[in-house]
Amino acid sequence: MTFVQVIDCRTSRVDELNRLMDTWVASTQGKRTATHSVVGRDRGDSTHIVEIVEFPSYEEAKRNSDLPETERIFEEMVALCDDVPRFTDLDVVRDEQLNKATARSFFEEISKGNPHPLEGLCTPGYLDHDPGNDGPEPLGKAETEAVAARYVGAISPTFLIDDQVAEGDMVTTRWTVTGTHDGEFMGLPATGRPVRITGQTTHRFDHGLIAEAWWNWDQFGLLSQIGLVEL
Repeated sequence: MTFVQVIDCRTSRVDELNRLMDTWVASTQGKRTATHSVVGRDRGDSTHIVEIVEFPSYEEAKRNSDLPETERIFEEMVALCDDVPRFTDLDVVRDEQLNKATARSFFEEISKGNPHPLEGLCTPGYLDHDPGNDGPEPLGKAETEAVAARYVGAISPTFLIDDQVAEGDMVTTRWTVTGTHDGEFMGLPATGRPVRITGQTTHRFDHGLIAEAWWNWDQFGLLSQIGLVEL
């Protein structure tokens, strides 16, 4: 279970505190178990500082706190603060990246063969960047759905989400597609051959809707599996 530690302190020496955190990051390289750190300053009180540190588990957080570098930095942190920092330990019971869920829905709708897989998920001005597309880049929403329809008609793709990474308004999804070449593709009649393709897609979001996509996938692998090119 993901574990989060909240460190609450008061100090007017924020720049020094930031430099201290930089020192800890550098000195614990290859040792620390913390995966994410956010430092915020209270808009109503510039001396009120809160740091939120994320760990894979409570046990990993304990290992992190046992590092000699962590103990040393903590002592220096106390010296910078007006009072002793307060710690709150939280077991994360819900961690939902909303844009990740929308990205998953994008691939699910294509897998269903939905003729309008972007409807309700993408902005009206959606742009699609795919080096596998013919013609000028990027494609708009209607053109992208037409391309998706050709792939659905040719190989009946099913997307398996391997993993996802989200940061800010961007989500990158690594996926594997399986299907069968049961329709005409690039002039080649159906061969009935199974296909398996890997790739990744990065989506940019705007107010919870997909505004742009960049594709990077094994097009050569698909062409070789259905017999359009030889390895």
